[in-house]
Amino acid sequence: MITGIICEYNPLHLGHKKQLDLIRKADPEGSIVCLMSGNYVQRGKPAILDKSLRAEAAILAGADLVLELPVNACLSSAEGFAQEGVRILNKICNTLCFGAETADKETLLKTARVLLSPKFAQELSMQMEKGLSYPAACQAALEKLNVSGELLRRPNDILATEYCKAILKQKASLDIMPIGRAGDYHDTAIDPENPSATAVRELMVSGGSWQAYVPSADILTGTLHTLEQGEKAILSRLRTMTDEEFENLPHGSEGLWRKLMHNARKGSSLEEILEAVKSKRYPRTRLDRMVMCAFLGLTAEDIKTPAPYVRILAFNDKGRQILKGSKEKLTLVNAGEQVDSPYQALETRCGRLYGLFSQSPESPEIEKERRVCYISK
Repeated sequence: MITGIICEYNPLHLGHKKQLDLIRKADPEGSIVCLMSGNYVQRGKPAILDKSLRAEAAILAGADLVLELPVNACLSSAEGFAQEGVRILNKICNTLCFGAETADKETLLKTARVLLSPKFAQELSMQMEKGLSYPAACQAALEKLNVSGELLRRPNDILATEYCKAILKQKASLDIMPIGRAGDYHDTAIDPENPSATAVRELMVSGGSWQAYVPSADILTGTLHTLEQGEKAILSRLRTMTDEEFENLPHGSEGLWRKLMHNARKGSSLEEILEAVKSKRYPRTRLDRMVMCAFLGLTAEDIKTPAPYVRILAFNDKGRQILKGSKEKLTLVNAGEQVDSPYQALETRCGRLYGLFSQSPESPEIEKERRVCYISK
C-alpha cells in the first residue's frame, strides 16, 4: 500500500513524526509519499526553511518519497489546496492520511457529502447574504441542515473535510486514514509532547532552543526566511502595481482587490494595509495569500490552472520504486531540471523572489543549482 500525506513541514516536528510512525506501524511493508509545499505555504507566508532541507528531513523522519506541491496550489484556498493535492496523490497512492481534531472517518465523510449537496449551496448563499464571513456562513448553513458545524471551527478539521470533499468530488480511489491531532495548531507556547509548528517557528526566529522538538534538527541549519525580512520588497511591489494587476489577483472577488489596491497605495506597513482591508467577512489568511500572490505575480488564472508536472524533491530506495511505477501516471520532473513550459517561468520567478525573505543574502539562481536528495536505506 502507498499512503500519501499532503503537508508543509514548516518545519517537520514531533507531531509529524508521530504521524509517519503510525502509518509505518499500520503497514510496515508499505510506502509513504509526502506531497509538500515548496517555499511558500498556504497561510500566504514564505516557508521558514528552504524546501530541499525540509524534504530531506522528511525522508530521514520516515517518508519514502517527497514531491513538491505546485506553488499555485500552495497559495490557493483550503479547497484549492486540497483539490490539487488529491488530484496528484490519487495517481500514485491508495490512501490519504491526515491529522484532524475529529479523527472519525464517517463523520468527516458525512460532513463532506453535505457540503457538496445542492441544499447546502442554497443555504450557504442565504447565510452569506446576511453578511457573515465565508467560514461562519458555512457553519451556520450546516447547522440549518441538522449537521454539526464543529468540524468547521478547528483548523485541522477544516482541511480534513476539504480532503474528503476533494476525494468525493473527483471520485478518487483514495481511502482515508484520519489521525487524531493533539495539541493546539495555533499555540505559540511549546507543548513538549505535541508542539505546534507556530511555536517552533517562533523559537527559531527568536533564537530559542527548538532542536528538541524537530526530528533531524542537525540538517535544518539553513538560513531562516521570514515575511518581515521581505516586507519592503512586498510594499514596493504593491505600490507599483496597476489597477488591472490588482483586478486580476486571486482571492480578490466581491471588490476585495479594489480595497487592497487603495490601501496598498497609502499604507506605510504591511500590517497597516492588512488591518485596513480586513473585515469579519474575509479571513486574514485570505488577505495574506492575496498579498503574496501579488508579490509573486500570480493571477487568478495562474491559481486555477493545474501545473503540468510535479517536481521530485527527495526519495530513498522505496521511493525510487514508486517513481519507476509512476512514470505513466504522473509527469514528474527533477528538482532543478529546466522544462519548456510557461509554468517553469512562474516557478523560476517565485524561486528568485524567495531569497528576498532570507535573513542572509542568497543567490537568485538557486533553483538552477537545486538537486534531488537521495538517501539510501
